[in-house]
Amino acid sequence: MGEDHGLDVQQEARLREAYARPPRAYHNFGHVEEVMRHVDAVADGPGWRQPREVRLAVLYHDAIYEPSRHDNEARSAAFARAEIGAAMSREDVDVERVAWLIELTARHGQFGPADFADDAHPGDVRHFLDCDMAILGAAPDAFDAYDRGIASEYRGHVPGWLFRINRRRFLKGLLAKERIFLSDFFHERLDARARANLRRAVTGKR
Repeated sequence: MGEDHGLDVQQEARLREAYARPPRAYHNFGHVEEVMRHVDAVADGPGWRQPREVRLAVLYHDAIYEPSRHDNEARSAAFARAEIGAAMSREDVDVERVAWLIELTARHGQFGPADFADDAHPGDVRHFLDCDMAILGAAPDAFDAYDRGIASEYRGHVPGWLFRINRRRFLKGLLAKERIFLSDFFHERLDARARANLRRAVTGKR
C-alpha cells in the first residue's frame, strides 16, 4: 500500500477508507503523508522522544472530517483509540497520548511557545503541532492550493460570505501572533515564508 506506516494491512485499509469519506480537497491522506515528511525532518533534526505515538497521532489526526461538524478532532481521537487499542498492546504504545495529541489539533493558533512546559515531552507536542501547521510556510503555490482546498471543503456547508469572514479572521490572528510556530526548529525555517503567505491571503494579493 505504498509507504510503510507501521500498521497492519487491514488497519491501514480502514484508515485510508476513513480519509476518503467524504471526498476531501485538503484533509485527505495526501495531507497525512505531507505532515509525515515534516515528522521525518524533525526525526533527522531535534528528534522525537515518543516517535511512535507522534506518528500514530499524525496518521489518525484527521481521520474523521466533516466540515459541518465541530467535533472532528474528538471523533478522530476516539477512532484512533479503538483502532490502535484493537491492534497494539498498551505496552507498545501510549494510546491516550496519541488521542490527546489529536485532540490538541482542534486548538491550532491558540498556543504559544511557552505552553506545554509541564508536559513530560514538551518538544514532541510543539513539533507535532508545528508539523500539522507547516503548510503555512510552504512554497506560495502549495499554500494557495491548501487555501483553495479548505474553501472547497466548506463549500455547501457554510455560506460563502461567512466562510470568508471566519477564514480571514483565523489567518489574521495567526499573522498577528509574535510566533506562528511553537518550536524553534519550525520558527527558524518557516516563519518568514508563512508570514508572506498569510499576508497575501489576508490582503487578497496573490
